[in-house]
This record gives sequence, structure tokens and C-alpha cells, in this order.
Amino acid sequence: MARPSKGSAQGLPQRAAIWLTAIVTTSVISSAAYAESQRFVMVTHGIPSDPFWSVVKNGAEAAAETVGATLEYRAPSSFDMARMQQLVQAAVASNPDGLIISFTDEDALGGALQSAVDNGIPVITINSGGDAARQYGASLHIGQSEYEAGRQAAERMQEMGVEKGLCINHEQGNQGLDQRCDGFIDGFDGNAEQLATTYDPVEIRNAVVAYLNQNDDIEGILTLGALAADPMIRAMRDQGAMDMFTLGTFDLSPGILEALEAGELDFAIDQQQYLQGYLPVMLLDQFARNGLMPAGDVATGPGFVTQENAAQVIELSSQGIR
Repeated sequence: MARPSKGSAQGLPQRAAIWLTAIVTTSVISSAAYAESQRFVMVTHGIPSDPFWSVVKNGAEAAAETVGATLEYRAPSSFDMARMQQLVQAAVASNPDGLIISFTDEDALGGALQSAVDNGIPVITINSGGDAARQYGASLHIGQSEYEAGRQAAERMQEMGVEKGLCINHEQGNQGLDQRCDGFIDGFDGNAEQLATTYDPVEIRNAVVAYLNQNDDIEGILTLGALAADPMIRAMRDQGAMDMFTLGTFDLSPGILEALEAGELDFAIDQQQYLQGYLPVMLLDQFARNGLMPAGDVATGPGFVTQENAAQVIELSSQGIR
């Protein structure tokens, strides 16, 4: 019988096809085994009613699905640093392949972060605490400079003619929010004040109305997130005072975007929270696979959303991305 030629359907091409099939099969099995072995835990201070954190969670879950990893998202039911400390400690004890936390309070969370690092768990911090997290061994921080963002909010209001501002802090003791107010007040050279509230919308509304009735020299108001911005907007509408103040906020929500598009809010500071969920999962995956990690922090903000570009962001917000 004649020996098959190199170009025939038998011989080498056939063996090559079998060989390639074996490689692909092995690759799929290897990838599946890898995916099953990776488990990342994300612990944030974001309460369930805050739309900001649902977007962070969406980003993290999308990244986990992309790389085939398991993601466990944990958060307290209220802004409670003792409870968050417990959640982080429990996460460390479960020995995940990577830990992601919003480093909201150095005193409450520093020890748990250090414990994770000492046990060989890579840690990425997001959203809050980037200035302090490195000293406890965090690999990097993903977020924005809260102090600088507050300063930029003050500068923007001053450009709009505001001489005295008010910063409404709905989570006093949260390092990130405190830094936002500090930057805002410093940006006004001290000619701004802070109003501390809880995140209860009725209390925020009543506190804002009472404060403004007693301080008629306030011209610009800054809230630090949707939990405070939405009741503040409703209070301004109810009082017929939308045109009496320059209004700005941190972060985005459907209500904030609607107010921006309508011209009721002057600006919102966007820190692209979807990336704060998405990027740490992707980076921890790369670290587990290849030992790769960026050498510096990743800035996701600040950026400004105004009436001019609100419509572009609304579509993405409906998809849970902004």
C-alpha cells in the first residue's frame, strides 16, 4: 500500500488534529480547575439601600463571571464599623484567594487588613482609605483622592459665584466622607461649614431645612452621596428653593441623574464606582494566575457630570454601570 502523502487527509494532519484536540481539552480542564480554586471576598461599608454600592457589586460580579472566579460580597445592614470589622475578620479567617475592602476606618479595620496580609492573602482596598491602607500591606487602592475631590467641588462652586458653602455629611466617622468635607471646607479657605446627619432621609431633609432657615448666608450645598442628595433635592423642591442655591453632590444615582438633566443639580462628582468593583477582581485574578499587580494606585475619579453630559450617563445607569 502506498505511503500517505504529507497533504493527504491521513497521516500527519490527522495526528496533528488529534494533538490539537488534546491541547484544547487539557486547556479547558485546566481553566475549569483554576476557576474552581479562586475565591475572592469583597467587604464594603455600603448599606443595601445605597444605589452607589449596587453598581460596585455589579462590577465585581461581572468581573468574577468573566474570569470564572467565585465572589462573595458582604456588607453590614447599617453604617456600623464594629460589624464591618467582624465581617472582615470572618473573611480573613475563611482564607480567600484575595480580599477587597473599603478601608473606611483605619482604627477599626487596620488590624484585620494586616492580619490578612500576614496570612498571605493579597488585599486591594477600594473607595475609602487609600492614604492609609499601604502601611498595613494593601497591594494597592482603587478609587479617588477624597480630599482633592472635595477641594475641586469647592473650586467649582466658587467659579459659579458661591462665597459660602455647606457640606452635609451623612456618615460622620467614615474617613472618606470626612476627607471630602475637609477638602471642601479648605477649598473655601474655611468659609464653609459641615452639617452632620444620619443617612435617614427624613432626618436629612429636616436637618437641611432647619439649618438653612438659621443660616441665610449659605449659597452652595454639597452632599456626599445619593443617600443625602436625594432627600436634599426633595427638600429643595418642597421649599421652592431649587434656584436659591448652587447644588452639588458626590456619586450618581437615577434620582441624581434626573435632577442633573433637569438642571436642578449643578454637578455630581463621579468616581466610576463600577470600576471599583470590576478592577480589583480582575487584578486579583491576574495576581493569582501570573503574579501581576500594578505598581501604583488606580484613580477612578474625580470626574464631573453636569446637565450637558447627564443624558449620556443615564443610559449606562439603567444598565447598572454608572
